[in-house]
Amino acid sequence: QVQLVESGGGLVQPGGSLRLSCAASGFTLEDLTVGWFRQAPGKEREGVSCIKAHSDNTYYGNSVKGRFTISRDNANNTVYLQMNSLKPEDTAVYYCAGDKARWGSSCSTGVGFGSWGQGTQVTVSS
Repeated sequence: QVQLVESGGGLVQPGGSLRLSCAASGFTLEDLTVGWFRQAPGKEREGVSCIKAHSDNTYYGNSVKGRFTISRDNANNTVYLQMNSLKPEDTAVYYCAGDKARWGSSCSTGVGFGSWGQGTQVTVSS
C-alpha cells in the first residue's frame, strides 16, 4: 500500500522560505509521478507542482513559477518542494500525491492521483 507523509509546513513571514518533504514507504517513489497540491479555505484544490515518474520533467502552476522548485531524492525516497519568496496567498494546506499513470492536466487539478498524504499547513503571515 502506498503511504505518503508530508512534513515541513509552518508559519513564515512574507518573503521567507520553506521546504516541504513528501516521504514514501512501501514502494519506490521514482516509479510514480508525484504532485504537490494545495487547498485554501473556501477555494478549490490547486496544482502546485509535479515531477514525472522516471524523468526530470516538471510542471509548475502559474502562481508559483520562478518561486517554487520540486525535486526528487531517490536515495531517501522523498520528494521536496522548495518554496521561496512566499506570499500570503500561498497560505494553504499542502498535499503530496502519487500515481504511476498521471501527468499532464492531472498535475493542475490532482484528479486521478491515487495516493494522497495527510497534508501540512503552510501559513504566510507577518
